[in-house]
Amino acid sequence: MSFSVVIPARYASSRLPGKPLLKIAGKPMIQHVYEKACESEATDVIIATDDARIEEAAQRFGAKTVMTSTEHPSGTDRLEEVVRKLGYYADDIVVNVQGDEPLIPPRIINQVAHNLAAEPLASISTLCEPIADVQSLINSNVVKVVFDTQRFALYFSRAPIPWPRNAFAGLNQLNEAKWPEGTEYFRHIGIYGYRVKFLKSFVQWAPSPLEQAECLEQLRALDNGERIHVDVADERPPAGVDTEEDFNRVKALLEA
Repeated sequence: MSFSVVIPARYASSRLPGKPLLKIAGKPMIQHVYEKACESEATDVIIATDDARIEEAAQRFGAKTVMTSTEHPSGTDRLEEVVRKLGYYADDIVVNVQGDEPLIPPRIINQVAHNLAAEPLASISTLCEPIADVQSLINSNVVKVVFDTQRFALYFSRAPIPWPRNAFAGLNQLNEAKWPEGTEYFRHIGIYGYRVKFLKSFVQWAPSPLEQAECLEQLRALDNGERIHVDVADERPPAGVDTEEDFNRVKALLEA
């Protein structure tokens, strides 16, 4: 089983401009992500960007790069342009690793690739981890996922799912809730394995009503009848870099 890793990297970030090139321990952040991906079993690791500054920096540390359109509405669209330009086959597997995950464990990159290869009914594979506190449960930035006994996704949401009717009945505020015994909750981890033929279909579909309501593009796949395999991560990934606070935390860890 072979697979490739594509790392989408944009310079324009509303919360942290120039994020991929911010220096951590003497290297741009995108280099840390690239080196982690190279520690996986991937046969090819590519940085996909729409900015010449990122391309130049990536080439300095020896990374393979593909320049992509500035018009892509999502990282998935950028990914499809890469596989099209590189001539990947329909059944090839590509893992999308975010360019702001400098601490991503190579082990979970392998995990999503192997899971997808082992599940011929799935077009996508992804990961999750248990939620154990009410604050994460009610945080809309923490995406929740529910899946069936075969570990295929039923739904993703920013709301608490499932909703234990009896345990939460009559609450004025959810953060007053006691943890419902016997109910499991899982946080979605944003790493994906894709079959190339799915990517070619995905970019032809219009955003779905569920996707637009939740601002979660994986719901477009479910709306169009695709199956997403979900597994509990073999290793808990540290949080990525979305804000300056995140950056300072990760910088301190890597420079320690």
